[in-house]
Amino acid sequence: MSLTNAPILHSDTLILRGPEKADAEHMIAFLRDPERSIGFGHIPLRGDAWRWFVTNVGHWHWHGYGYFVIETKAGKVAGISGIWNPETWPEPELGWVVFDGFEGRGIAYEAAARARRWAYEDLGFTTLTSNIVPGNDRSKALARRLGAVYERTYHNEQMGEDELWRHPGPAEIAA
Repeated sequence: MSLTNAPILHSDTLILRGPEKADAEHMIAFLRDPERSIGFGHIPLRGDAWRWFVTNVGHWHWHGYGYFVIETKAGKVAGISGIWNPETWPEPELGWVVFDGFEGRGIAYEAAARARRWAYEDLGFTTLTSNIVPGNDRSKALARRLGAVYERTYHNEQMGEDELWRHPGPAEIAA
């Protein structure tokens, strides 16, 4: 059972849905892994990682959007993607994470493109950004593939130095 009001979105090979209690273990494992979570925000303590998971649940209730859980059509939890906009963020961000064993399959691209389409078509967003730490070359490559362009570097109080990448708007994507 979903913990949020998140819709269920479908793409060619994925389902994007709201977080469920069973998803917490996947997210906690990701956040506690110092190598895998470096570009997202490593959280070494289990309790703090759990709090991040429930913060995402609360984010959905506060904003009406947040990170979807990415599930393959075969029912495997593969990561998260969605719109993130906590206090102190410069503006709403399109974010993505793929869990261990799901890299290199185009999952992050497919999920992020679907989440962005939902934000534009259903929520009425006219722009989105992605915040990417300078050394995260894989996320920068994905942002470019999604049509985003580097806009500026700024100080993110959670991540330190961060790059803001601007996504094309709804009209540019439809063209």
